[in-house]
Amino acid sequence: MRWSWRLVTVAGIGVYVHATYLLLLIGAGWYGYSQEKRWLDALVAVLFVITLFALVVMHEFGHALMARRYGISTRDITLLPIGGVARLERMPEKPRQELAVALAGPAVNVLLAGLLFAVLGAVDKAFGEEFSLGTGGGVITDLMLMNIMLAVFNLVPAFPMDGGRVLRALLAIRMDYARATNIAARVGQGMAGVFAIFGLFSANPLLFLIALFVWMGAAQEARMVQMKSALGRVTVADVMMTDFRTLEPEDTLSQATMYLLAGWQKDFPVVSDGRLEGMLPRRVLMEGLARLGAGMPVADVMERDVSPLRPEDLLDGVLLSSDGPHARSIPVVKDGRLVGLLTAENVREFLMVRSALERRGARANAPGLATRTA
Repeated sequence: MRWSWRLVTVAGIGVYVHATYLLLLIGAGWYGYSQEKRWLDALVAVLFVITLFALVVMHEFGHALMARRYGISTRDITLLPIGGVARLERMPEKPRQELAVALAGPAVNVLLAGLLFAVLGAVDKAFGEEFSLGTGGGVITDLMLMNIMLAVFNLVPAFPMDGGRVLRALLAIRMDYARATNIAARVGQGMAGVFAIFGLFSANPLLFLIALFVWMGAAQEARMVQMKSALGRVTVADVMMTDFRTLEPEDTLSQATMYLLAGWQKDFPVVSDGRLEGMLPRRVLMEGLARLGAGMPVADVMERDVSPLRPEDLLDGVLLSSDGPHARSIPVVKDGRLVGLLTAENVREFLMVRSALERRGARANAPGLATRTA
């Protein structure tokens, strides 16, 4: 994720913090200081937020390690002001597996709360009630309550919280996955309305933020599943561009600029004897022009670490297992040679054309647009 920095790598999974998280720390410190004008209170507030997000990271590792049991890798975990996000390569296709992955995060918090409760009991027995009710016991109690709060909040039946995925998985055991998602999304948007009403009557802006977050998360999940259902068995070869410009490593940035201004293509494959050497996205081209000038060869600025697709790759897997193409072009390679490009615009146009044909009942007769059967 852009504007994120790696903190640590655990079990092969990188943990990142987003730049906006620093604003949360500053806000927490300012709030703590403003109460009694003491810097110690500011430090305590900042440490509280850091501790809370340490628990969030453990929660996300619960999801990641359970997903690993089913052969699903986790790309990374990113800390945001609204919580943590574990980016799985894909969601489990079996409802019971999705249920296990969704429950694994809250289960970690419940387990931690139980351990802290046991520690609190042991401390009380060893040092007496005075310690357990004092500063030492208070810290343990706060950590226990924080874990309970995280578990309960995440089990709210609304996307993108874990409870929304739990509800969808339970429904999907008995019905079609797309229908289960639509029901769970509607429940989530209903919960968003409840949060918004409570936020209105309590004048609590945080509840409005949560309501917006839940509403958008539910809508996004529904769209993704609808797209997956619509794409069916469509392959990359069915959608990719085959008419595009390429560059060679010795071409100059000036030549790339001419291609950019002369047409609609934004990103350019760099090839040598038909084989992919790298990619020159528009962003990299602009940076190269500003830093090195128009006379520099493409090879000096192009991206060499490129992960191409294969023509036979299923399109829904490409879109749902990664960030998707978005505004960037992804090269398509067969037998080592470049054969196409895939962009988000390709996918949108494909869906628009197929939707128009379906409305006229003519999709089956359209050459090159009928989906393949398994």
